[in-house]
Formats: sequence, structure tokens, C-alpha cells
Amino acid sequence: NYMKPKTIFCDIDGTLFYHHGNLYKQITEDPELLPFVKEKMVEWDRKGYNIILVTGRKESCREQTELQLRQAGIFYDRLIMGLGGGERILINDLKPHSEKETATAINLKRNIGVKDVKI
Repeated sequence: NYMKPKTIFCDIDGTLFYHHGNLYKQITEDPELLPFVKEKMVEWDRKGYNIILVTGRKESCREQTELQLRQAGIFYDRLIMGLGGGERILINDLKPHSEKETATAINLKRNIGVKDVKI
């Protein structure tokens, strides 16, 4: 039975990079990669997961954000920008012949990183 790769939606600021408190600082200051983020991202990439980064950063910050991610050695498949700071809700369908959930949410305290995330 072939298992399709998982898709991970992962926030950037406060999850991968240290959150400095506002967009201006996130864009103008050198990003600080949180502990073990690079190792976790490499692990997910090696497992073939689809990595979709999401952020409240404005679309006009795309070039700088892509540069910061590249310089930090962060692998990803897509970058979705401009989500704003409100609650994020994922709605997904269940497979007809399976009891297994098809969506999971993991909420992390700001700036602790993804080291202990088990997927």
C-alpha cells in the first residue's frame, strides 16, 4: 500500500526564525534560525514531505523573505505570504474508507522551534 507524502504547512516567524515582534524588524534584521530548525527541515525533505511555508509577511516582502530562507538553508516547496495575524484554520476531507484523520494542527509556543515536533 503506497503512502503518499505528507504535506506540512509551517509558519516562518516564531516557528523557524526568532520572532522580533514586528514585520519591519523581521525584514531588516538578520534572521535568527531557532535551534534544530535546519535539522528538522532536512529530515522532512529527506522523507519526501511537501513543505509549504506560510507567513503573515506582506507579499511586498517576498524577495527579502526568499533571500533569508535561502541564506538560512531552509528547503521548501511553496511560500504563501500575506496571511495576516489572525487564526488559521485548515479544512480537509476524510478519505471514504479510512478512519485516519487527514489533517492535524500543532500549535507551538513562539520562538521554541520545531525540534520536538513529531509528524
